[in-house]
Amino acid sequence: MTFADAKQRFSNRVADYVRYRPGYPPALTDLLHEECGLQSYHQIADIGSGTGILSKLFLQNGNSVWGVEPNQEMRDAGTEFLVAYPKFQSVSGSAEATTLADGSVDLVIAGQAFHWFEPDAARREFARILKPGGWAAIIWNDRKLSETAFGRAYEDLLVRYGTDYARVKEAYPEMQDMEEFFGKEKFKRRELPNFQEFDFAGLAGRVRSSSYAPKEGRENYEPMMAALRELFDTTQKFGRVRMDYATQMYLGQLDRARNAV
Repeated sequence: MTFADAKQRFSNRVADYVRYRPGYPPALTDLLHEECGLQSYHQIADIGSGTGILSKLFLQNGNSVWGVEPNQEMRDAGTEFLVAYPKFQSVSGSAEATTLADGSVDLVIAGQAFHWFEPDAARREFARILKPGGWAAIIWNDRKLSETAFGRAYEDLLVRYGTDYARVKEAYPEMQDMEEFFGKEKFKRRELPNFQEFDFAGLAGRVRSSSYAPKEGRENYEPMMAALRELFDTTQKFGRVRMDYATQMYLGQLDRARNAV
């Protein structure tokens, strides 16, 4: 499921997104080396690269990365964030039309963005730009909802005050979506632990970075922040709270014959 405004939903949230969104475990590149043969000389396309959070991990691995992002504000932030990495190239494009050349990359990655894609068009585009034998990796940080009192209360807060939280949550891919994208039994599923720790300012920024959080001055913003303050005060330890994630990874090689249809 995608939304008409998907490519612009984060335009006014860039600063909070850069500062407060979770990164990815460093072990991710080791896992891709083991599972997909990732090498430091491989060419990578990061689709929906946003502010460059996932791209950075691969740049640190020595890879050249094309960051394909349709939102100009996010793209500009990514260019600034990754200015120290000469192997990063920002590209104005989308999952369905990357503008990259045929057979030009060894690995296509998508982090925290897949639910905004048109899956059939994206699959065809990924297959087009991948070299023979190349891999696709769909990756996202899945917030754990029920393991802690904080996690459960935070979820309740989003349900209560989010503008369209339920709609966005429903769009996150499930196993069936991955089977349709890669083909049944034609992909691997892997998981790594991940977390963030926040003081209250950081937790507030993390909430504001979400596309479904009401903006300041809008209905529900002040009640949401008051509820967040209460949640922080009742669950913090030594002035911080911990948000736990499972970094989900779906890895596969796309069937070119299927995607040529």
